Amino acid sequence: MADLLVDAATRRSPLLSFWLSPRLTIERLVAERPRYLVLPLAMLGGAASAANMLTGYGAGSEIIGWRTLLVCVVGGVIFAVFNLYVLGVFTGWVGRKIGGVASNDAVRAVFAWGMLPNILGLAVVLSVAAGWRIFAAGAEPMSLSSLFGLVYGFSGLWALVVTLLMLSRVERFGFWRTMVAYAVGTLALAAGVALTVRTFLFQPFNLPAASMAPTLLPGDYIFAAKYPYGYTRFSLPFSPPLFSGRIFGSVPARGDVIVFRLPKDVSTDYVKRVVGLPGDRIQMKEGELFINGTAVRRKRVESFEESDVCGGGPSKVKRWRETLPEGASYETLDCVDRGFYDDTSVFTVPAGHLFVLGDNRDNSTDSRVLSAVGYIPLENVIGRVGMIFFSRDAGGGGTPTVIRYGRIGTLVQ
Repeated sequence: MADLLVDAATRRSPLLSFWLSPRLTIERLVAERPRYLVLPLAMLGGAASAANMLTGYGAGSEIIGWRTLLVCVVGGVIFAVFNLYVLGVFTGWVGRKIGGVASNDAVRAVFAWGMLPNILGLAVVLSVAAGWRIFAAGAEPMSLSSLFGLVYGFSGLWALVVTLLMLSRVERFGFWRTMVAYAVGTLALAAGVALTVRTFLFQPFNLPAASMAPTLLPGDYIFAAKYPYGYTRFSLPFSPPLFSGRIFGSVPARGDVIVFRLPKDVSTDYVKRVVGLPGDRIQMKEGELFINGTAVRRKRVESFEESDVCGGGPSKVKRWRETLPEGASYETLDCVDRGFYDDTSVFTVPAGHLFVLGDNRDNSTDSRVLSAVGYIPLENVIGRVGMIFFSRDAGGGGTPTVIRYGRIGTLVQ
């Protein structure tokens, strides 16, 4: 009788029978329609996973703004499609090497249908958030954070369990071979992809200080692109001294925001803006930047007062828009009049080096401080800052952490 009930359940739509018996559902799908809904489920599941992860950081009542939602959807979909096809081939190959029988299509179906709990988790989060706004608009939003974290954790664990159950079914594996196939197929591939991307394409960094405000704020998480300037030993994990100089190298342009290793401490990463190229003469006069004897054009704009960028608490800070001769335009801050480094001698940039400044001119240790930073060797440049992929204000004084949704996805100029 029980077998008849299960069989009847599995003859329903897979979207219904999955919740009752994922193993029998995937077996039927693989036998009859192995590609059924695979791509749509993977794309939707990738977007849902990314959105669920954001809610787990403590989004409060403002779950996902439109800009953040768009970033989640686009990034999640792209990663999910890549993951689906590459992971399906790699995990299928691993499975066959240890005696599995599943085709690549069958393995892809497993990973795609295993996304359903994540999709359900996002639906629960959005439903609760909508209800909260309607029925408890005046309540403390941060009380939702723990609930959303639990939903995200539970849906992720559920997705993992059903994926393993379905993989064991299509491969005809027991527990240990299923774990080996999954671990080698997913973790090893993920590590390899992450290492390749980090080494040759993009590396994440976070900003702990306000020296690049207002362009970058403390709590911003950024991607630095490595390919624009070529590669040095600092492009590699742990910076092994395998070679010197740059491979496929090019010189950064004035105005680029770069990540580099501090010349006097190559274990420390800094983020600053390039203002001087090899041979340039750089000087500060009464807070104005001069390049080769000519003042950089600047215009006063509305004061900055978003956060504490000068020390001593939030306050209105003078803000300027500078435009370099080549056209790069960006904003700088002036915390105090007649600051310590507002007037300097002339710096002549040596060959093979750069001169960098922080956009927060009175609160930045940069190339003006020869004893601490000085001129930056081209070999020490890691990459060009391209985008803010996450941002949160750590608060302080009892203020809770707040996600800055408006900064997520911002391109760095």
